[in-house]
Amino acid sequence: MNNDVISPEFDENGRPLRRIRSFVRRQGRLTKGQQHALDHLWPVMGVEYSAEPLDLVSLFGRDAPTTLEIGFGMGASLVTMAKANPHQNFLGIEVHLPGVGACLSAAQEEEVGNLRVMCHDAVEVLEKMIPDNALTMVQLFFPDPWHKARHNKRRIVQAPFAELVKSKLKPGGVFHMATDWEPYAEHMLEVMSQLDGYKNLSPTGDYVPRPESRPVTKFEQRGHRLGHGVWDLMFERTK
Repeated sequence: MNNDVISPEFDENGRPLRRIRSFVRRQGRLTKGQQHALDHLWPVMGVEYSAEPLDLVSLFGRDAPTTLEIGFGMGASLVTMAKANPHQNFLGIEVHLPGVGACLSAAQEEEVGNLRVMCHDAVEVLEKMIPDNALTMVQLFFPDPWHKARHNKRRIVQAPFAELVKSKLKPGGVFHMATDWEPYAEHMLEVMSQLDGYKNLSPTGDYVPRPESRPVTKFEQRGHRLGHGVWDLMFERTK
């Protein structure tokens, strides 16, 4: 597999451009099981980055509603969702190799065949590989909140990103976000509420109860034990 998660860009003088990233690639040590999954399952379930549009029908071998999850962590909830919805396609993106390996291993163990994974910058994937009007749902669960004010610009949920997501959703498709950091939830709500073409699915105009479609992760369970809240936001593309 190609381990370059960011494609270099250069200015007119050939100097590399410095871009603001919403992630820092923290590479932990791979376990033997994760390495084995990358070696043997990536050729089956992995998708290499290419600056060419994906043919989702060919990728999954069928035409079915497709969910894209950005930053799936270790992949436990993504595999659970894919197994519970065999009539749907799931494409997951994660930049951390241990998480990719763990997700592949879990998918094999659960005999999940409707899941594909990528290891690349999600913004580039959306820009270059995902066709317009192709997705039923985009999921962004517990992204890095970048707590410090000077780092807020690194938060992935900004207006240009939300517009990009909207262009990839089918009309009626949903952008589902979740965070355990209330200031980030407020930021998400502010950004999304200002955009044309999105409808907040919350009847109260703010957050929705956790839908059954989003499994509770170990990370979230730990947060609940510590008294942390979780905020879900769901915005539907209306035009």
